[in-house]
Amino acid sequence: MATAHTHSHAEHEGDALIAEARRSLENQGERWTGMRAEVFEELAKHSRPVSAYDIAENLSNQRGSRVAPNSVYRILDIFVRKNLANRIESANAFLVNSHPGCRHDCIFLICDDCGGADHVDDDRLTGALRSAGQQAGYSDVRPVIELRGLCAECSK
Repeated sequence: MATAHTHSHAEHEGDALIAEARRSLENQGERWTGMRAEVFEELAKHSRPVSAYDIAENLSNQRGSRVAPNSVYRILDIFVRKNLANRIESANAFLVNSHPGCRHDCIFLICDDCGGADHVDDDRLTGALRSAGQQAGYSDVRPVIELRGLCAECSK
């Protein structure tokens, strides 16, 4: 995933990512249940945005029993609110946040050909949008920015 940071944060992967996600969720007063762990681990396996239906199907196959997509959606909504995952609005899909302890807004770059998603961190841009929302009287403003085009590999 390509990033251009205007601030620094630790990127996590593998077991370290799962441990950081658990720590972050529990520090925010939420429980790290078995099902939440399974959903997070499945989400973390994917480098591209993945739907709740795909996660539910994969977990159903692993368990040998049906996992309801609605249950997965509820967990993913918690993960988005608690900064463990990001929602790619235009694709109704989710992407793991590799730095769950860092609170900032991402600008997503989504490839129209392969479906890949990269992100750029630019707090100046998202900060200006957040400020505009707050000046309009909104609270808890969190910009969601998605840019679509062709990634470097697909545009060759």
